[in-house]
Amino acid sequence: MKIIALFLFLLLFFVNAYADAWNAPHAAETRNSNVLFTVFDLPYKHLDPVVSYSQVEYKVISQILEPVLSYNYLKRPYVLEPLTLDQMPKVLYLDKDKNEVDEHSSALAYSYYTFSLRKDIYYQNHPSFVKSKDGTLLYENLSENFLQKIKTLNDFSKSSTRNLEAKDYVYAIKRMGVRQNQSPILDIMSEYIVGLDIFSKQVTDFAKEKKKRKESLDLNMYDIEGVKVIDTHTFSILLKGKYPQFLYWMAMNFFAPIPWEADLFYQQEGLIEKNLTFDTSPVGTGAYYIAEYNPNKLLRLKKNPNFHDDFYPTLSQEEIKRSSVPEDLLKDAGKKLPFIDEVIYSMEKESIPLWNKFLQGYYDASGISSDAFGQVINVSSSGQMGLSQSMKSKEIQLKMYVEPNIYYLAFNMLDPIVGGYSESAKKLRQAISIVQNEEEYISIFRNERGIAAQSPIPPKIFGHLEGKEGINNVVYDWVDGKSVRKSVSYAKKLLSEAGYPNGISRKTGKALVLNYDVTATGPDERALIDWRRKQFAKLGIQLLIRGTDYNRFQDKVKKGKTQIFSFGWGADYPDPENFLFLLYGPNGSVITKGAGVNYSNYDNAKFNTLFEKMKTMKNTAKRLEIIQEMIKIVQEDAPWVWGFHPKRMALYHKWVKNVLPHPISGNFMKYRRIDAKERARKQEEWNKPALFPLILLLLLPFLLAYPLYRAYQSRQKAFIKKKK
Repeated sequence: MKIIALFLFLLLFFVNAYADAWNAPHAAETRNSNVLFTVFDLPYKHLDPVVSYSQVEYKVISQILEPVLSYNYLKRPYVLEPLTLDQMPKVLYLDKDKNEVDEHSSALAYSYYTFSLRKDIYYQNHPSFVKSKDGTLLYENLSENFLQKIKTLNDFSKSSTRNLEAKDYVYAIKRMGVRQNQSPILDIMSEYIVGLDIFSKQVTDFAKEKKKRKESLDLNMYDIEGVKVIDTHTFSILLKGKYPQFLYWMAMNFFAPIPWEADLFYQQEGLIEKNLTFDTSPVGTGAYYIAEYNPNKLLRLKKNPNFHDDFYPTLSQEEIKRSSVPEDLLKDAGKKLPFIDEVIYSMEKESIPLWNKFLQGYYDASGISSDAFGQVINVSSSGQMGLSQSMKSKEIQLKMYVEPNIYYLAFNMLDPIVGGYSESAKKLRQAISIVQNEEEYISIFRNERGIAAQSPIPPKIFGHLEGKEGINNVVYDWVDGKSVRKSVSYAKKLLSEAGYPNGISRKTGKALVLNYDVTATGPDERALIDWRRKQFAKLGIQLLIRGTDYNRFQDKVKKGKTQIFSFGWGADYPDPENFLFLLYGPNGSVITKGAGVNYSNYDNAKFNTLFEKMKTMKNTAKRLEIIQEMIKIVQEDAPWVWGFHPKRMALYHKWVKNVLPHPISGNFMKYRRIDAKERARKQEEWNKPALFPLILLLLLPFLLAYPLYRAYQSRQKAFIKKKK
């Protein structure tokens, strides 16, 4: 019995000491600290701002790097403001002789932007900035012997910093011009930035020669005609014509500064072989820097000790009312940023482990998978969504908003059957549009997470209208204060007028068969494909599925080798031009040999003329009038089935503060605040170990052995007594 008592004492001591760590994925010292825990499910392919065009990567890069402009975190509609500038950029309009003219002048040939930087901004500490006593860079020519000791940047014994300068932004644009860097916006920017196209051709050739000779490419040696350093903290950009949306681009990471020292540092072959590049370890002036990155396990961001003064937004009463800002988002107004010391992204490939750890309080935020939707969300009879009682009991926050994106079904307007601009072709596309029940699609396949689109322009973007004014009258009727999709019988009438009564061609007497190109045909996609077939079958149209891999699919789309296909687009910036240019004729993917984003190859002369007039206008009543005229044209022509705008839903524990989704801007982490004490308290409450089954299991061998032990003892006593 003494042995059993001793065992129980030791067991209880062990359980009390270590129970908290049994199911926790993070060390106790970090869980109780000012650290935010989140996840990623795939390794980040590119963290180089010149290359990356992924929303997931953008949200990491934006914590590290700083373009000259950003968006106010609280204001709606979205408002640009200086980030590293001391004021908003100045713009002058010039004629062909570089004389200043009025912005409405017909002689306007150029836009001249001047950017004046703050003087108090410094980079994170990094080995590339370290200099020897003679002023040369200490780590610019690393030997093989030295490199043998290097696995991460932390293995460099010295690091340093320097002031942010105008030449860093100029250098970034130069890197964009190098074709080998594969910047996805080079062709777009070459249309506007004076001299970028010529520079790109020249420097790309130089880069090839340098690579052959295994030499570094120092872009300080080359210049772009329209991009100039004026002084240490001022630079200018000269654009062709007038392009007000350019300032939105200047808020994107493509234009974040690149220190030339870091670029040359990362061009060393020995570091590239160790996967130490700007693509894995970017250098910036942002609130955070990458302290550790294991692509298959963890990404750790730490607060940049050199981060400049930056403060939580302060709004006037009028701005608070206009932007509908909740009171809890105003408590930190005027306080210095960032609030969080560290952000840990952990690899979670499967949704179920992630979801369970979120419910246990080990992750601070989570999305909502389709499997968990019913557990999390209650949908009322009117379609309103809210948290379930189980989520409310945990005081979880639900943040929900419509993303500035659109997913659509496109017709190839060059196709002889579904394309063209004749009345019969229009009616065929209109009939198909009516029977594609997007409301049903959203309900079945997206758990109500979306709204049916009426035009290319999403909610919250200028040009989008709500209610009766905003509906697509080709597809919907307005009945009793709401939009109602037109009937299948009406769609059949249009189809008959198009020359296909009940899906049979009057010309050939054969059933109409249309081709639908998709990128996946596996078990998970079959339900969706079957649903899509049923929509066409309502009209007697047979849908032939042509499955292919994504690369082949893209190639077919760009070359106009498709008939019908699905695609999507997310806002680069909050302007209607960023959506309407998807239907601008000169942007057609075939006419531009794959460079354009008008994948349906829609080309309406009147729409094109209105687009060219609208794209450079400010958001006035006149611009809105033109946009609505353009929308009516494309609704009538129906080059797309307008599809839906996705609705994003995210969950946050109550200890995460200052959460306001901003679908355009990515530098949100510096505004977040964590109540680590509350998190630790809830983790302890929600993860109390069930000790009794464990103790019973461990005691069971002793309990079973005890009767045998007692019997043995009795026999021994009897034997001794008999012997006596």
